[in-house]
Amino acid sequence: MDSGLYIVATPIGNLGDLSPRALDVLRAADLIAAEDTRHSARLLQHFGVTTATVAYHEHSDERARERILEVLRGGGVVALVSDAGTPLISDPGYPLIRAAQAESIPVRPIPGPCAAIAALSAGGLPTDRFQFEGFLPAKAGARRGRLEALATQPATLVFYEAPHRVLETLAAMAETFGAQREAVLAREITKTFETVRRDSLGELHAWVAADSNQQRGEIVLLVAGCPPREQALDEATGALLKRLAEELPAKRAAAVVADITGLRKKLLYDFLLEEKQR
Repeated sequence: MDSGLYIVATPIGNLGDLSPRALDVLRAADLIAAEDTRHSARLLQHFGVTTATVAYHEHSDERARERILEVLRGGGVVALVSDAGTPLISDPGYPLIRAAQAESIPVRPIPGPCAAIAALSAGGLPTDRFQFEGFLPAKAGARRGRLEALATQPATLVFYEAPHRVLETLAAMAETFGAQREAVLAREITKTFETVRRDSLGELHAWVAADSNQQRGEIVLLVAGCPPREQALDEATGALLKRLAEELPAKRAAAVVADITGLRKKLLYDFLLEEKQR
C-alpha cells in the first residue's frame, strides 16, 4: 500500500457499511489515529483489526501530532478515523491534514458513510444546494442569533444536534424560521430505530415533544431554504411604469424600472401587457 495519511470513513451505525477498501487500509496501516480509541476499539475488534492506535482529537497536543507525522515521514501508512462517519465533518483533524500537506505527505480520502449526506438523500428536501452548519451553539441566545442569520438562506440547511437539545432547537427554529417551514428529523440513521420524518417545524416540534424516544440517539435536522418572496407592484411603481411605457417600448420601460426598484423585469413586463389588454 502506498504511504500517506488515509482519511477513512467508518460506519455511523450499521457495521456492514464499512467498505472493503476502508477495511484493507485499517488492516494494512502502521498506525490508526482515532478520535476516541476506546470507541474505535469496538469496530476494530469486530473486524479483527490489530493495528496499533493512538488518540487524536481536538484536545491533542503537539506531541500526538508529531508521533503521527514521524510515522508518515518514515514512509508509513496512517489511517485517521473519527467516532463515526467521515472524519473532519464536524470532527477534529484538519491541523493534521495541513501539517501533512506542508511536508508534501500524500493525504488520501477513503469515502464512505456521512450522516449529513445520508439524511439529505432520504429527507425529501431539495439537495441541489445545501449548507452544512454542524452543531448550533449550546446557549439559547447564541443559538437564536445563528438561526436569525440563516433565516433568509435559500439553500437547504443541515444541522447536527444533541438529543438533549433537540426539542428546544426545534422550538427555536419554528420561532425564527416560522412554524410552517418544512423540515426533516433524521435519527439513528442505519441503526435499529432509524427514523426519517418530514413535516413542518411546528408539527415536528409537537411530535418530538409527545414522544421521548425521538429525543434519543444521533440526530440530523434538515430545514428547507427560505422560499423566494413574492414580488408585487405598489401603486406608485405601477404608475411610474405606465408613464415610462408611454415614452418607451414596454420591454425597455420594464428594464428601467427593474434597475430602479430591484423587481423582476418579467413581473414588470407582464404588468404592462395586462394593462394593455384592459
